[in-house]
Amino acid sequence: MSFKAKMQEAAKSMNSPIVLALDFPYEAPENRDKILDKAQKILKAVHPYICAVKINHHLILPLGTFDGIQELVDQIRGQGLLAIMDAKVNDIGATNQVIADYYYAAGFDAIIANPFVGWNDGLKPLFVVSQRLNRGVILLCYMSHKGASEGYGQVIIDQETGEKTLQYVSFAKKALKWGADGVVVGATYPEKIKEVKQILDEKVPIYSPGVGAQGGGPETAIKSGANYLIVGREITMAGDPAQAARKLCDSVKGI
Repeated sequence: MSFKAKMQEAAKSMNSPIVLALDFPYEAPENRDKILDKAQKILKAVHPYICAVKINHHLILPLGTFDGIQELVDQIRGQGLLAIMDAKVNDIGATNQVIADYYYAAGFDAIIANPFVGWNDGLKPLFVVSQRLNRGVILLCYMSHKGASEGYGQVIIDQETGEKTLQYVSFAKKALKWGADGVVVGATYPEKIKEVKQILDEKVPIYSPGVGAQGGGPETAIKSGANYLIVGREITMAGDPAQAARKLCDSVKGI
């Protein structure tokens, strides 16, 4: 089963489109055990209200890929969820392949990558190893932060047509061409979600970060075409993470 199909199944099984971004503020490296314990407790509390977990460098750096992180990935998958590594892969092909090999060996189901690096000797090896291992690749298309337009919104010349286009439009088209399992479009830019959705239709799902702390609205993102909501601080920094996750999950049911 493809990663895209696994995500659809997980979302249906959990009755939730929420991907938990398990990111925490900086803690001193010597507090590693505290960080791991906090992550495990939050996962245990909120897992009934989410379908997947996205892990960034916030946890990889203090915990280590084949130590604490592998424990978390085992817990995630043991709870019937999927694990996504937000590596934002963006290097030469040989390096990208090695990055993928390590993260997949740690148990991750998918990796987020940056299409700026291109296909030939860029992301192609990542797609090859992901397809061989039946894992997923999610491409950045338009991020959720305020400066996203400086890169993803810039005007470029399409190499194939010679016409002017927008960077994120080009990335959406590449997601289709390359057979990506998803794209990231910030919930803070619902108009961009709508535009990308028109390009992708239902062929490539949209993952929308920026809900809550960055100002993105969950209902607006879903109605604009997002398939999954990536939510971090709105849940992880809440006094009661389970209650926050449940409330958010309930708010988007039936949309």
